[in-house]
Amino acid sequence: MSIFDSLRSGYDRGMLLLELLLLRRLRRRTFPPLRGQVLELGVGTGVNLPLYQPGAFVTGCDASSRALKSAARRRPRAPTSLVQADVHHLPFADGSFDVVAASLVFCSVADPAHGLVEARRMLRRPEPCPGPDGPERDRRAKGRTGGRLVLLEHTRGTGIGAWLTDILQPVWNTWSHECRLDRETAQTVAATGFQMLRVEQHVLGIVRVIEATVSET
Repeated sequence: MSIFDSLRSGYDRGMLLLELLLLRRLRRRTFPPLRGQVLELGVGTGVNLPLYQPGAFVTGCDASSRALKSAARRRPRAPTSLVQADVHHLPFADGSFDVVAASLVFCSVADPAHGLVEARRMLRRPEPCPGPDGPERDRRAKGRTGGRLVLLEHTRGTGIGAWLTDILQPVWNTWSHECRLDRETAQTVAATGFQMLRVEQHVLGIVRVIEATVSET
């Protein structure tokens, strides 16, 4: 059993201080603007579900059935369905979603590169650029983007933040078994074929909002 399964009933209470200090503000900036078909990976207890607006159609997935039972008690504003699934093996067709989102997930995924490749598979591809053949079409088509990846993650920090996360990682990982403090998630996103749009850093680079897209190039 994952330690997160054993803590699910008190997970939200355990996260309350961090939520009040930072995460709630970042969640409220990150998730309400998302529209279209949205897949939230590692939806957990569903803390983000009430933030989505009616213009989104949300599919939340998580490997933990206990977490999904908690998520099912939320009261979302957007149409929402919940599916038990592992991020490494998502049971959806290629290009099914406009947005793949996650919060505090890729710190715990066993193979984050594999999970991000699966996330990329889920996203719609860019539509072909209309117009005449030739260099002008190629110029206008270059960089056309498809679906978006939006992550709120804790990662290995920068500067003193990197030193801090490296020092704490062995003890933290011994306790959590799954969650790692030293993941370079932004680098992994770029390495798995996404086009980076922005990386917003907070708290010495330990908390980041990462946005990327699928492109033709």
